[in-house]
Amino acid sequence: MYTHLLIAVDGSELAEKGARHGLALAKPLGAKVTVLTVTEPLGALAMEAAIAGGVRDPLVSYDLQMDEHVHRIDQTISAHAEELGVEIELARETDESPAEAIVRAAQLKECDLIVMASHGRRGLNRLLLGSQTTKVLASTTIPVLVVR
Repeated sequence: MYTHLLIAVDGSELAEKGARHGLALAKPLGAKVTVLTVTEPLGALAMEAAIAGGVRDPLVSYDLQMDEHVHRIDQTISAHAEELGVEIELARETDESPAEAIVRAAQLKECDLIVMASHGRRGLNRLLLGSQTTKVLASTTIPVLVVR
């Protein structure tokens, strides 16, 4: 049914739950799995604040922090995949819009299912906080499995 899953993760407990669900689905299907983490670029205001605070090279510092963050996520997901005997490909994108990066990666890698978690916020909270899941759902024709 599905042959290549893209699992989007961000390091949260909920995303880890979504990843576990996606990996468990991939196992009996024998599906290929790409695990994607999207990091946002360092914004101009944050860079200015860091420089004002005495950080010599804020971009390098930020990149190192993001590398460590993604490495921790990758280790956790890799351990889950190994437990299940599922091979995964780890991927990272940097984009101001995680939803756009998720859809783009799924298309480029020819995935036939996107798996991601959602907090399930409603009303004003969803409007204020934004929902990357909602944005993915609205901008792709690839089926999306939402784990809550």
